[in-house]
Amino acid sequence: MNSYERVKTTLNHEEPDRVPYDLSGTTVTGICRGAFLNAMRERGLSTSYDEAECDPISQIVTPIEETLQALKSDTRRIGARRVPEYEKIRQRDSDGSWSLVDHWDCGWRMSDHELYYSQYSYPLGDAPSITEGLKHWGVPAWNEKMIAQMEKDIEPLAQHLGTYCGIADRNCAGLTEMSTRIRKHENWYMDTVLDPEGVEELAEQITRHKLAYWESLFGWLRRNGYLDKILVASECDDLGTQSSTLIDPAQLRAWIIPRYKRIFAFIKEQHPTVKTFMHSCGAIRPLIPDLIDAGLDILNPVQFTAHDMDLKRLKADFGKDLVFWGGGIDTQSTLCKGTPDEVRDQVKRILDIMAPGGGYVFAPVHNIQDDVSAANFWAMWDTLMEYGKY
Repeated sequence: MNSYERVKTTLNHEEPDRVPYDLSGTTVTGICRGAFLNAMRERGLSTSYDEAECDPISQIVTPIEETLQALKSDTRRIGARRVPEYEKIRQRDSDGSWSLVDHWDCGWRMSDHELYYSQYSYPLGDAPSITEGLKHWGVPAWNEKMIAQMEKDIEPLAQHLGTYCGIADRNCAGLTEMSTRIRKHENWYMDTVLDPEGVEELAEQITRHKLAYWESLFGWLRRNGYLDKILVASECDDLGTQSSTLIDPAQLRAWIIPRYKRIFAFIKEQHPTVKTFMHSCGAIRPLIPDLIDAGLDILNPVQFTAHDMDLKRLKADFGKDLVFWGGGIDTQSTLCKGTPDEVRDQVKRILDIMAPGGGYVFAPVHNIQDDVSAANFWAMWDTLMEYGKY
């Protein structure tokens, strides 16, 4: 059974030969640079990766094909980079920091002693409201230059589709996350009360940007004969915190979820058999029925440490409707702070809960962070390979 067949079987809620493994299939199931380098050196694997990286802001690397094969990752990402022309637009500042302004007009900076870029400027951060700000600034178009760069980037990757599970991955963060990057976090939260019309209009502009992206990506896949080799289309929006939904669930149901319903429907129009994937951290259980109704097939990252996100209950209540993709180990504590034995024990316990009956793809809860030791990475991987067999 090859990777494509393994994941397809799992997506049909059937048991393959082993639990599929996803590393770097999306920008939210990857590994940070430091953890990657340390883990690969530990076992003499190549430390080479795509220098441009699929997500340089979070320093998420894309290992070369040789390494992905050695790690038995069943997935391959097909999609635009988070920061087009990253190598050209970043610059060294006088204090030695790296900085850039991306195509959304968001400014980012990272010093040599930091692990990730942090945002320092927001295109609507100083506007009195979103409504006022949108009179002078608008969400950038998904334009011909970006399409040409995307097509150049994905062409060499497409040769692996059919052997591995192809994931058509988003080009930007979700509606709420992009809104906060554009408006600044505290301002956007205030606007949900003081300027709800502006909140909706900004979400609508981001939705149109996303739809244009999906149309161009699926168009390229169709023209080049790869469409049927794509099993998953991945979106992302963090709708939860550790203890609750991001804002009142009623507001999310009014402003955000209907727009994802449009996005999912459009994706299915482009590719009727593709499975829709949604990354949403936190305590989102109240929204899961709404997301299923909106057309969601796959839930990630399955953050079981958040409030009311018990894995047994999630599997029992939603396992017939959803594939769970992630939740394989807690990245906030066990993977980065636990011992290798604790890592092994948690992976086994979660596989016992989530693997039976299929409908489960293994990945940690979100990206493997920079502080994960090589010993813990390999404890996770070895346990999955040994214990994840059906």
